Amino acid sequence: MKHVYILGYGTEGSEDAEVISVNRSVVREKTGEDLVVSHILDLREFPGDINEDKIVNDFNVILEDPETDIVVETMGGCGAAYEFTKKALEKGISVCTSNKALVAEKGPELMKIAESNGARYLFEAAVGGGIPIIRVLRTCLTADDVDGITGILNGTTNYILTAMDRDGADFDTVLKDAQDKGFAERDPSADVDGFDAGRKIAILSSLVTGKNVGWQQVYTEGISKIEQADFEYARVLKRKIKLLGAFRKTPKGVFAMVAPFMIPASNPLYMVDGVFNAVLVHGNMLDDSMYYGQGAGKLATASAVTADVTDLASRGGDGVRYVWDAEDMELMDFSSTRRRFFVRVAADKKEEALKAFRGTEEVEAARAGEYAFITGEMSEKNFDEASEMIGGVIGRIRLEV
Repeated sequence: MKHVYILGYGTEGSEDAEVISVNRSVVREKTGEDLVVSHILDLREFPGDINEDKIVNDFNVILEDPETDIVVETMGGCGAAYEFTKKALEKGISVCTSNKALVAEKGPELMKIAESNGARYLFEAAVGGGIPIIRVLRTCLTADDVDGITGILNGTTNYILTAMDRDGADFDTVLKDAQDKGFAERDPSADVDGFDAGRKIAILSSLVTGKNVGWQQVYTEGISKIEQADFEYARVLKRKIKLLGAFRKTPKGVFAMVAPFMIPASNPLYMVDGVFNAVLVHGNMLDDSMYYGQGAGKLATASAVTADVTDLASRGGDGVRYVWDAEDMELMDFSSTRRRFFVRVAADKKEEALKAFRGTEEVEAARAGEYAFITGEMSEKNFDEASEMIGGVIGRIRLEV
């Protein structure tokens, strides 16, 4: 029997406890290991809860229990979650988590501590919800040089963009609906400003390169400036608007970014709607492969956490090996990266736009009083310079092939 201890009994912690309990016989049949939740750390009491008798208020109870096999951290953030995770690993206790903020900030340090003490630090659920993308990168694709990752990595923003496109509603209206349905937090900034996706693409980039890609290094742009007019133009172009996290190895260097893109129907990510996530991986041997599943939803995340728990229980976590050094990966100057842009300007700036942006392709106007076009391939720096030449633009969205 393997004793599992959960840190935090909020929505996610309670779902983790449920998955471990409900699927206990399934895990035992597949692995021969019997998982049981022994204690749950929380400052609150839960009278009448099914796990009421397992609640403890002092982390030392868990840390000093000789039966502690695996700790599941569901507290979130980088405060107490970091402190407790570090202490557990220093004592040789393996830890599983879905805490992408902590993994993105302290991943290399915590993995080194784990290795030094014969423990493991696993975080499959920190990226993509229930999609096992980290295992795929570190096991199935070890023979490939992964040179590109493009993903819809945040279920909240994908839900918002899908609803805006489908219902014709504005951003604020759809955001409130998402909050009412529990798909968006009361403070949605981490999602809608792109920081959640930024942390996730930083984690994936680090695992691919083997060096530390700090999430603060990732160029990040959210969706709050996307207007209903942008969807009208996207339909004219037979494209959809998606918030993408992207990693690329190029002849000039490596870059990582998060931003809204217009993508064509030929792109596999085109059909990924609602709260679903998907990750498109390009390898030098396999070429393209895509991984799809629930990106938002606590049971999806809990399923991924429990997979890590099961791996630790049955194989000590040896089935997943991470290479993520503390040495920072030097990213190329983002302003030098090149792509095409969809651009909206006032109709009376058409001639100025044609002079500033060469090789443009006019787009049928979806709004009166506007001139819309697609640029030729150009650098981010040159785009900004051309925009300044005409006194600014109404809006712009990058294009993905």
